[in-house]
Amino acid sequence: MQVRNIDAVPSQPVDMPGSSGCRVQWLLGEKDGAPNFAMRRFEVAPGGHTPRHHHPYEHEVYVLAGEGEVIEGETPHRIAAGDVILVKPDEVHQFRNIGPSPLRFLCLIPNDAASKSVTVVPECGIESHG
Repeated sequence: MQVRNIDAVPSQPVDMPGSSGCRVQWLLGEKDGAPNFAMRRFEVAPGGHTPRHHHPYEHEVYVLAGEGEVIEGETPHRIAAGDVILVKPDEVHQFRNIGPSPLRFLCLIPNDAASKSVTVVPECGIESHG
């Protein structure tokens, strides 16, 4: 078992084309002995967003604070603290902060996601595989 405070986990900028004002903390993952899933905490500054992208694995998301929208293809859905979101594999998506304070959410992904490609949607003019 591991117990640690979120303040002990470093925060780093999201380093993907099309990202603006996003930071991530890798709270738990394979390196911590978690056999199946990684848990990350994102913080998106007011006016910021993740890239519009898709990948062959799911996300489970829980919104902790703030106001935003998650874009499903071309369709925006309002989100706020207490909302849960399932992003299905290969679904084009983006998280945007539309409120005056940081949008914070937990995001769970499979550990093997690091070995799978992430593609920024073609409309952005950039493809990134990682």
